[in-house]
Amino acid sequence: MQLTCEVIFDEAALRKSLQEIEGQLADPDVWSDPAKGEKLSRERGRLQADLDLIDTLNDCEEEIRTLVDWAKEGESVGDDLAAHLDKWQEELEAAELQKLLGGEHDAANALVSIHPGAGGTESQDWAEMLLRMYLRWAEKRGFKVEMIDYQEGEEAGLKSATFSVTGAYAYGYLKAEVGVHRLVRISPFDAAKRRHTSFASVFVFPEIEQEIEVEIDDKDLRIDTYRSSGKGGQHVNVTDSAVRITHMPSGIVTQCQNERSQHRNKEMAMRVLRARLYDLRLKEQQEKVDAMHDTKKEIAWGNQIRSYVFQPYRMVKDHRTKVEVGDVDRVMDGDLDNFIKAFLLSRS
Repeated sequence: MQLTCEVIFDEAALRKSLQEIEGQLADPDVWSDPAKGEKLSRERGRLQADLDLIDTLNDCEEEIRTLVDWAKEGESVGDDLAAHLDKWQEELEAAELQKLLGGEHDAANALVSIHPGAGGTESQDWAEMLLRMYLRWAEKRGFKVEMIDYQEGEEAGLKSATFSVTGAYAYGYLKAEVGVHRLVRISPFDAAKRRHTSFASVFVFPEIEQEIEVEIDDKDLRIDTYRSSGKGGQHVNVTDSAVRITHMPSGIVTQCQNERSQHRNKEMAMRVLRARLYDLRLKEQQEKVDAMHDTKKEIAWGNQIRSYVFQPYRMVKDHRTKVEVGDVDRVMDGDLDNFIKAFLLSRS
């Protein structure tokens, strides 16, 4: 019986690279350049994530071999063996998925924006549902999420939301979600209980490392402050701490209102602006942008990448990869890995 992850990872090379990076980080002088120190820390996190998967697979393999030996000796371990094989298969699929992430920015953190389409309350509620789906997905992966900007809908849902996802390969995974998402359901806002179709768009950008030069001239920025709005209580600020930044040459607008400090809100809005300007520069100067955001050119109402049907039947279908899942509730609870893996395989 051969169970091994060597075909997926070169464990020796990974451990050697991790040892080299830890040696560099142990040098106090490395933090004299904070950007370099942060880059090395992110690379260490990526390598450690790969090695953690290897350790988990190796542990599963050892347990399975032990159970097989016991079974040969007549022990009743069938249920335990089946459970360990299922766990090993699950971890192996996770390792295979992670191995597909070799793009230039795949290991980076992600910045995600969600916007409802036309349709008022219906689409705004759908955008809120998508936000919850991604937050649950990130939670299951152990990723850190920080809300940068959240604009409430007029009656329900949201007008826009932007948040960061911090964790190894966050951008590599979430780039599969860029595009228009379509919902079909019996509307809870329609007294006649008619079926409605709603759209919302998802944009994902890699959080750009500080050492990558993105020129932002102060004279090109218009910075406005305003009073935060929210769902009440601690989410509402009584001072003008919210910040909106307009980059006038490009027309890009970013904003943040979720922190009480105006300085912190400005810092977060600049992070988003930096990522969006870098993405814009790639599109203008490099053909390889198609490999990063090849679905963004298709973002228009009616050109959805995925449909979520609640009525008259229940199914989620990805139109790019043809993957279909009948358990809609499970998908809306953050189970997206089947769709993400199929997308990455289609691009490999």
